[in-house]
Amino acid sequence: MRLAAMLLALAALAPLATHAETWPARPVRWVVPYPPGGSTDILARLVGQKLGERLGQPVVVENKPGAGGNIGTEYVAKQPADGYTILMGNIGPISINPTLYGNLPYQPLRDLAPVTLLMEVPNLLVANPALPVRTVGELTAYAKAKSTLSYATPGAGTSLHLAGELFAHRAQLTLTQVAYKGSAPGLNDTMAGHVPIMFDNMPSALPLVKAGKLRALAITSAQRSAELPDVPTMQEAGVPDYQIAGWFGVLVPAATPAPVVERLNRELQQILREPHVKQRIAEMGGMVSESGPQAFKAFIQSETLKWSALIQSAHITLQQ
Repeated sequence: MRLAAMLLALAALAPLATHAETWPARPVRWVVPYPPGGSTDILARLVGQKLGERLGQPVVVENKPGAGGNIGTEYVAKQPADGYTILMGNIGPISINPTLYGNLPYQPLRDLAPVTLLMEVPNLLVANPALPVRTVGELTAYAKAKSTLSYATPGAGTSLHLAGELFAHRAQLTLTQVAYKGSAPGLNDTMAGHVPIMFDNMPSALPLVKAGKLRALAITSAQRSAELPDVPTMQEAGVPDYQIAGWFGVLVPAATPAPVVERLNRELQQILREPHVKQRIAEMGGMVSESGPQAFKAFIQSETLKWSALIQSAHITLQQ
């Protein structure tokens, strides 16, 4: 009986071992739950090219935007757990939306397995250069004089939506969200003057600020950025108790074999240590954040608790 039980156990482990040895045998899809051009997409393409080289198979980035990142995230959560579909997750659909949305069709830590955190990044409050304001104080006075002011977001429920809501809450303003299906279309309309201001991640907003197409009024981190040393933090600009940072990491369907998760984590850690990748992330205003599956899981849990508390205390809703 004991011998039979051991043989059965070995037989059950055999498919996992074989899968780990042969994976990947075909291209890997890396789903970005936002349109091309935003920070999530930029990072996925930067790291995905290197990952494909290390795995010996193409890593194909697929954009599946909509519903604040929920559509693409749900899509990955329901894919076969074979290592051939991975997700570029971020703060919105992973740690914010479970509180903002009452009936999400997925639960991040039930339906997805964390692999590693890749990057943390502050946000910028940017304005169309034609807007007659140069500081957050002037923007606040301008918004109050107008009674309300619209701001672009990459989608309801994203951290950038909440960045605007927190600003309105702390500065006692009325702001109206204009939700887009990603950062790129929101930035385009802000540059065109259709929407006066926007909160956006530094990787996608920074090149436009440096090109003079947008004006940076403040940064949402606790310290100023070396890339924009003259731009104050929100707290320095007079907004009390204001600090928000975005983050990006890799997740896979929950039942993905552990050897595949470990291989992905190992390869991604090596990529993050490459000088070119570290330099590009720094140029985007981001910070490399290496972690393994367990550390990333604990990070997601702490972020979810933090954002849940903020959403409830500030009475933030999706009805904007």
